[in-house]
Amino acid sequence: DLGTELFSRMLDPTMSYSCALFERDGMTLEQASIAKLERVCEQLDLRPEDQVIEIGTGWGGFAVHAAATRGCRVTTTTISADQHAYAVARVRDAGLEDLVTVLRSDYRDLRGRYDKLVSIEMIEAVGWQQIGTFFARCSRLLHPHGAMLLQAISIDDRAYEVEKASRSFIKDYIFPGGCLPSLEVIQRNLARRTDLQTVDLHDLTSSYVTTLRRWRERFLAHTP
Repeated sequence: DLGTELFSRMLDPTMSYSCALFERDGMTLEQASIAKLERVCEQLDLRPEDQVIEIGTGWGGFAVHAAATRGCRVTTTTISADQHAYAVARVRDAGLEDLVTVLRSDYRDLRGRYDKLVSIEMIEAVGWQQIGTFFARCSRLLHPHGAMLLQAISIDDRAYEVEKASRSFIKDYIFPGGCLPSLEVIQRNLARRTDLQTVDLHDLTSSYVTTLRRWRERFLAHTP
């Protein structure tokens, strides 16, 4: 809740505060953000008949993109008052109020069953004590043959215990009270707390380098 005005100077028009996908040289930040949203929709094979739940609305970029391009129904939730207000207005301006529902609710309070679940760089703020709870809730929100896509900033398995116990720039300034998960921790919690299994994995690390550079360039350009 630092303010949409601040983030709008730093982010591209999609208002995506997550790693973009730079598939080729010369892509703008907006093009790469849209490419990432397309990758999410393609990975989940989103269709008009799908009921989708998103944990972590951000400013509504995924919900609007999925509903507008795939015709699916999206329910998305955030605990940020600022982001909720922005996303509601964005959905209304896009004429998608019949397809997109924006909730202001903690993910642990979500109920119902959905065909697809999306969570884009929200798990980092959950905290290591709640990772199992997070995946358990995701599992309960999905129909038996449902599919989930998680985008996460992960940490090396060997560094996870140190990250969990220590202070860091990320934990103090970016995700207060959070913790970057490792792939091993994700797999362990999937096995212990859910009936989910991993079927695909993509590494976007190289694109994050470029994403961060573009955010920094935009931030500095608008510093006045």
